[in-house]
Amino acid sequence: MKPKCSFLILLFSIFIGGGVSNVHAQDWAIKTNIVYDATATVNIGAEVGLAKRWTLDISGNLNAWSKNEETKWKHWLAQPEARYWFCDRFSRHFIGAHAIVGAFNFGGINNNISMLGTDFSVLKDNRYQGYAYGAGVAYGFAFMLSEHFNLELEAGFGYAYLDYEVFDCGDCGRRIGEGGHHYIGPTKVAINLVYLF
Repeated sequence: MKPKCSFLILLFSIFIGGGVSNVHAQDWAIKTNIVYDATATVNIGAEVGLAKRWTLDISGNLNAWSKNEETKWKHWLAQPEARYWFCDRFSRHFIGAHAIVGAFNFGGINNNISMLGTDFSVLKDNRYQGYAYGAGVAYGFAFMLSEHFNLELEAGFGYAYLDYEVFDCGDCGRRIGEGGHHYIGPTKVAINLVYLF
């Protein structure tokens, strides 16, 4: 074998061997949030190990359809989150800090809910369309179901600023105002089914 070819094979072997030697069980995962699934919101998450007890979780969801012409519940949301695991990553207790970015189009939703300074009953007569930005903290616990499957529970609390336009009904385009709202309350609720690689 020619020396040049042998050198290339040696480099390739070191590269492939080095890459394989760094692959360990539970370095990354994909997941779906059963809470979002129950509301017909398409969602997916991915999590990657950064260090022995640190991971980066990125989840996103999309609800692009309406119940009927008057009721709107459209939105997309992304939540990147840095997590610290008290044991090994992907196992047992963790805390996290997450960011929030998304867009929404809500209206025609009949309710009488008011909590933590936010009156959701205004969604009954008007449609609100805009963007949300914020951050929060969370606590969670991961139950190991098998070598590759976990069930993860998580709840988060934080702040979001909602920048929106107001329309007078769910399906019409007549704009009647605009505004902003400072939301403080739950920012994350998850029951994740997780597949570990």
